[in-house]
Amino acid sequence: MKAQLLFVDDEEALRSLMAEALADHGYEVTTAPNGREALLLLRSKRRFVIVITDFSMPEGVSGLDVIMEATRAQPEARLVVASGLSRSQLPPFPPAVTFVPKPYRLEQLVAAIEHGVPRDPHGIAPSGR
Repeated sequence: MKAQLLFVDDEEALRSLMAEALADHGYEVTTAPNGREALLLLRSKRRFVIVITDFSMPEGVSGLDVIMEATRAQPEARLVVASGLSRSQLPPFPPAVTFVPKPYRLEQLVAAIEHGVPRDPHGIAPSGR
């Protein structure tokens, strides 16, 4: 079974590219174009091993809101925030959150998410490599 990953970004081209690339790395990728849709997914019965979100998004729901909801609703998920702002320009995140500066390369993102993804025989690690 592939690790379930939620990728949240308002940039459609980046969202599509990363969804395909992360799927090629063995993840089952679900995307959301904004924070509002991400919150709905996080509150649903779907379980995500990894949540990757852009920090700055339209419609009044930021990446921080997504991370806070993921921490509450899916505390087992690995959390990654990406932003074009520097880390010092962002508010504090929970300690378990990994920050990835934009623009990033696929290898940087994969390294950030795989760093905290357990690899065990129960299928929560990426597959298909």
